[in-house]
Amino acid sequence: MTASPSHNAAAGPEHRAAASADPVVAAEDRRLLQDCLDATAGAWDRFVERFGGLLAHVVDRTSEQRRVTLSLADRDDLVAEVLVELLRNDAAALRSFAGRSSLASYLTVIARRVVVRVLFRSAGNGRAGRPTAASADAADRLAHDDDAQDRIAEREEVEQLLGRLDDAEALLVRLHHLESRSYGEISRITGMPLGSIGPALSRARQKMKALAGDGVAAS
Repeated sequence: MTASPSHNAAAGPEHRAAASADPVVAAEDRRLLQDCLDATAGAWDRFVERFGGLLAHVVDRTSEQRRVTLSLADRDDLVAEVLVELLRNDAAALRSFAGRSSLASYLTVIARRVVVRVLFRSAGNGRAGRPTAASADAADRLAHDDDAQDRIAEREEVEQLLGRLDDAEALLVRLHHLESRSYGEISRITGMPLGSIGPALSRARQKMKALAGDGVAAS
């Protein structure tokens, strides 16, 4: 498989469709992913066609959030960086997809991680991919801190949905996913029985997944 920066799909309806929680869509995405991993002819082109619009949307959204103006060439370069990351080390990122979220949500987290890393690396330089020595050193530290990258991506994803949850659900998600509290700490803070926290978090995550499928996260 070779990475291609082509992404002609629009970032609107296609993004919402790719993020859908519809089990039929999820099954189609899994088949497409497996076809890519099996190097089935044409599979990678179909993957890029399906998710290219989503990746471009993530690039645009992430750069806007960081007040970075990108040219079309910069955006194409960043989408290509994400595609290369997906294929790196025998497509390790794609092989690591465990199905705990939609494939679109999983790709969104990876794309944000890559974009944050590249934008950070080129901070103060005005163009993606051409870092100064100082910013490159700082970016390398961030690039090797997987936990930090995961927290950045996860916080951005979760914060968009917390306002749509019930107060009790939002508190649980915030404590566990944003503040990294243990179940024991959550039990002490909320008064919930320890054995109830896991199932309650699972229900909250399912609700968030459904909300994301309705386009909430894309708004």
